[in-house]
Amino acid sequence: MKAFRRSNLPVWATLAVFVLAVTAASLRYEHFFSFDVFLNLLRDNAFLGLAAIGVTFVILSGGIDLSVGAMIGFVGVFCATLMNAGVPGWAAIALAVALGTLVGLGMGSLVAFFDLPPFLVTLAGMFLLRGMALVISMEALRIDDPLFQALGHSKWVAPGLLLAVLLLGVYLANFRPFGRAVYAVGGNEQSALLMGLPVRRTKVLVYALSGFCSSLGGVVFAFYTLSGNANSGMTLELDAIAAAVIGGTLLTGGVGHLFGTLLGVLILGTIQTVISFEGTLSSWWTRIAVGLLLLAFIGLQKLFQAGRSETP
Repeated sequence: MKAFRRSNLPVWATLAVFVLAVTAASLRYEHFFSFDVFLNLLRDNAFLGLAAIGVTFVILSGGIDLSVGAMIGFVGVFCATLMNAGVPGWAAIALAVALGTLVGLGMGSLVAFFDLPPFLVTLAGMFLLRGMALVISMEALRIDDPLFQALGHSKWVAPGLLLAVLLLGVYLANFRPFGRAVYAVGGNEQSALLMGLPVRRTKVLVYALSGFCSSLGGVVFAFYTLSGNANSGMTLELDAIAAAVIGGTLLTGGVGHLFGTLLGVLILGTIQTVISFEGTLSSWWTRIAVGLLLLAFIGLQKLFQAGRSETP
């Protein structure tokens, strides 16, 4: 029971921060504590949440993915271009998600089979995707497809997709051999090899999963904005990593919870919503608040790791 409490300490801390933030905002703003505000919080941050779920799997395996923000921009432009050429919306979505998954698969293969640093591989992927998006179009492209119009105006589609992918991710992470392999590889890769776990396959699959999640996030962002813009998702990879860390995922790998990542995303969204409600604060205060939270949670992670190392 003691180990259980310690392993869940970062998530409990994240939950406490979220509850405190919502409570303080509800006391200050009359209509903040409502179902509509919470639903909008999920809807407005669904694309970030989807990308963060994929990034969490990568970090759990001991890697990093810097390409997710560029994937958001590329997918939006890719979908808009296809639909402007007469391709149905559903086909554009399927092609975009399939292509995003293949890009993730390719980066994972480079990491797993050629032993290349994940940081550099995904940095190259970021530049490649952003460059391809700008080559396709340097201007924002309007999306007039009826399917995208209907999905974009729905309050339920984006939150529903986010929660569905979250539940699928929790199932994979906690109830399938793949999830156990991810945690084992991130905890100690050599031990995972000695245990006979498919280390290379696991690495490839986590990057493919991240590509799937971020490309789906790009589709959701296109729903949200009803446009494709090559500059969309700038620095979103940092927000996704921040959400995972705030949610209790250790950057060293092997420890983390997807529900914690969702809480991290909601905390970032709550900060933005509070600044919007306040009306007099610059949006840059969001970055300041996130930076302070990251420092606090990195310190908590250090204490958590120290406690684990002292455990006999």
